[in-house]
Amino acid sequence: MDEITDMNVMADLMKGGREISHAERLLNEFEAHEVNEEKFLEHYKKALEEVKNSVNRFVLQLIISDEEKHRAVVHAMVSTLKGSLTWSKPEGSLEAEADSAATNGKLLAATEAFIKVEKEGIREYKSLVKESTGYYHGLFKILLSSMIRDSEKHVELLEFLRQRLREQ
Repeated sequence: MDEITDMNVMADLMKGGREISHAERLLNEFEAHEVNEEKFLEHYKKALEEVKNSVNRFVLQLIISDEEKHRAVVHAMVSTLKGSLTWSKPEGSLEAEADSAATNGKLLAATEAFIKVEKEGIREYKSLVKESTGYYHGLFKILLSSMIRDSEKHVELLEFLRQRLREQ
């Protein structure tokens, strides 16, 4: 599948003309988003400097942590697209060397275990949401619900990883 995507990028590049390729447009959009993420991250950090209340600080720090992860994800996508467009492997690109079959086998086994643990955690968090509703003005419910969404995201990422490992 990756090869098809790479071929589509190359086909877009060879079209020529005045119109930019879909991959170039996507790169431009990601780069613009990366700039915006950086600006918002700085605004969050500046706001945090003024806050003394521990709950408010904690909430802002959680958001800042997520925004930093978002910035890293967008940067990796930008680097990967740039590499595809320039036939290079820039630092931070998602293009990588292949792991050995033994390493893939170990990671596949670990991935299966991680999926199970994440799904168990989701069930436990859902139970805790019910038990903690109303605590600290609903903050516990919000935090647990956020953790459920994170764990659901982890399951999705791990299932993607499992599929890739099975195909190698």
